[in-house]
Amino acid sequence: MTLPARGLRCRPIGEADIEAVVALLTRAFPERDRHFWLRAFAQLTRHEAPQGFPKYGYLTEGDGAVVGVIVCVASVVPDGDDFAIRCNLSSWYIEPTFRPYASMLVSRATRNKDVTYVNVSPAPATLPIIEAQGFSRYSNGTIVAVPMLNGLVGGLSAHVFDATRQPEAAFDPRDQQILAEHASYGCVSLWCVADGRAYPFVFRSRLIGGIIPGAQLIYCKFVDDLVRFAGPVGRALARRGMLAVTLDANASLPGLLGYYRGDNRPKYFKGPRRPRLGDLAYTEYALMGV
Repeated sequence: MTLPARGLRCRPIGEADIEAVVALLTRAFPERDRHFWLRAFAQLTRHEAPQGFPKYGYLTEGDGAVVGVIVCVASVVPDGDDFAIRCNLSSWYIEPTFRPYASMLVSRATRNKDVTYVNVSPAPATLPIIEAQGFSRYSNGTIVAVPMLNGLVGGLSAHVFDATRQPEAAFDPRDQQILAEHASYGCVSLWCVADGRAYPFVFRSRLIGGIIPGAQLIYCKFVDDLVRFAGPVGRALARRGMLAVTLDANASLPGLLGYYRGDNRPKYFKGPRRPRLGDLAYTEYALMGV
């Protein structure tokens, strides 16, 4: 097949490319305006990518113009007692004329075998393509819960407060950093203290179903923590006007008042570490409010 343009190439997005990339993304995703994308790139500018990784992602150039883009959010994340690199692939688009060469862009963005790549908001029509690229599904659906109703009578005693305060209890310093950084992204970061231990929670404000004021779970240590502290955490969110919570799941969670919807907003990964449910830290949901 003949290349549709001379000098077709993929390269990292630089700060000087942002205006052209934003123009392309605004055309590609008309539900999000130019101001959304400018805010998103401002967040990425502030976000510290690991050394050797692009700050914004990759673009494809052809005919002297930006004709393709894949936004990448690369981060160092806790992995057991250590750290690992995870990269969220987001907002992938290439102009129709150049789509036979879309694999060049994806291959460039996912070439590091030691990195776990995630796609957490794939369009339904792209699922066969994602799977053909070697991605595996790790989350099949979502739960919509009303945690403030848990334990209204005789419930667990716990103290929930804003993460701007340091807890007078044992906690993981890595979690403190996650809470602080996500608060700077516009998320709701909370500590829940019980039995001498502080448990981290991060949420992003959402309209659930386009109607109900609620929150999306972005981060907790373990999903079981949300089940255990559903009542106190849910009531803390309710005081902030967030009545319901949505979270990724593969089945309903006993003890959490809500309903599970399978085959809804599936999430994919590729790489050495299967992401755990309840951890969307440093993804497009957290940074960009996608």
